[in-house]
Amino acid sequence: MSGLISPFLERWRLTALASSLLMLAIAHGFETFGGLAPCNLCLRAREVYWVAAGVALAGMLVVRTAKGERWRAAFNALLALIFAVGVGVAVYHAGAEWKFWPGPSTCAGSGGTVSAADMAALLNGAKIKPPACDEAAWVFLGLSMAGWNALVSLKLTVLSLLAVRHERAKR
Repeated sequence: MSGLISPFLERWRLTALASSLLMLAIAHGFETFGGLAPCNLCLRAREVYWVAAGVALAGMLVVRTAKGERWRAAFNALLALIFAVGVGVAVYHAGAEWKFWPGPSTCAGSGGTVSAADMAALLNGAKIKPPACDEAAWVFLGLSMAGWNALVSLKLTVLSLLAVRHERAKR
């Protein structure tokens, strides 16, 4: 198996950057094309991927400098830490959806698309229900988006740690 993932571990910062951007694109697609406005915890999960993308890009640049090779394992370890935070955010969100614990008090999101009909209904006294962190907006194979995000973040954390080990083994 290590032979299959070795190319990804060798270029882990690029893989982490691509994975983070893909997760952000998927979230944007659900919002834009699926009409699913993000809740507060959804936005926090996106922040994790933005940070991971920035660190991965910085790592790609740093390791190409003179004496930058020594920073490869450090950037991979930092990515592991960032993705582990992502696991925590996603598990917290999924637990709030399953009512294992309460979500944050800032559980109502903002944003979403508003049409002219929505505006007219609002002017006529209709109530707007913002997205809530404790309600799964989408479920596939028994897991919500937060649940899937937890699995993806866990996978990225483990792969980041394997990339650290891979770099240390090369020394």
